[in-house]
Amino acid sequence: MSISKLLGAVCAVSILAAPAFAQDYPTRTVRMVVPFSAGGPTDTVARLLAERMSADLGQQVIVENVTGAGGTLGADNVARAEPDGYTMLLHHMGMATSATLYRQLPYDPLNSFEYVGEVVDVPMMITARKEFEPTDMASFIDYVKTNADSLTLANAGIGAVSQLCGMLLMHSLDTELVTVPYKGTGPAMTDLLGGQVDILCDQTTNTTQQVQGGTIKAYAVTTGERLELFPDMPTAIESGLPDMELAVWHGIYTPKGTPAEINQRLSESLQIALADEGVVSALADLGSEPVAAEKATPDALKTKLESEISRWKPIIEAAGVYAD
Repeated sequence: MSISKLLGAVCAVSILAAPAFAQDYPTRTVRMVVPFSAGGPTDTVARLLAERMSADLGQQVIVENVTGAGGTLGADNVARAEPDGYTMLLHHMGMATSATLYRQLPYDPLNSFEYVGEVVDVPMMITARKEFEPTDMASFIDYVKTNADSLTLANAGIGAVSQLCGMLLMHSLDTELVTVPYKGTGPAMTDLLGGQVDILCDQTTNTTQQVQGGTIKAYAVTTGERLELFPDMPTAIESGLPDMELAVWHGIYTPKGTPAEINQRLSESLQIALADEGVVSALADLGSEPVAAEKATPDALKTKLESEISRWKPIIEAAGVYAD
């Protein structure tokens, strides 16, 4: 057989093998990397999805927390993984902000990954320790501006959405607060509960149960409209902070080079999970809801990431906050 015919035969086998591989996938456990600590809001979303996707895929999807450096260690872990469909990354909007926030990244947020789909948009909530003096959002704004030098604003660390929400809050109030970064949402919430810090702006997936239990105070949500779960809680916008609108979006990625058929299969499984009544109900209990099916696709997530990088770049540059 000539070399040209041999190469043609090899190509033909490869073309036939790719769809067959996708049809057999998965044949073993799939790893879903969360770049933040266990028990945090992103981890909560991941574990809801992993259980339902496991049932659909016929193989267990396990959640693995690879923490550090504002989510960049976990993202890098996935970027370096084999592109075989057995490693996924579930990351929030930090995937977009890291492109500007970090001067040096070991990966390219746009080009080091393939795309599976957007997952959920989670509102943020402005909260404070239980004994915080203000009784409503109007008095909160006045009190913070008057006592800024003595107040502490917690966040889950560089690159965390609570840090970004805190930046947006200070920008909206035109007031600088003493920020206290933690290594994860869990420790930040623990100190808020203990009264060691005053204020935390975090995702409803992390604050809802504490607010309902009366262990922390809540003043406003960062959505354009009030939440069905908290109809009496105002939005920050209607409270006089027009720039204070922020929802935390999440997406699933795979390493660059993962076959398109595999990403499509994962996207289909994601859509099934997001339509599951149990998942929808659990997210509703946390003040959130899954995205529409058309957003849970590879193309939609890529478009979302591109637009969010453009949105946050000038905000971060204006704040002058960077991580090495």
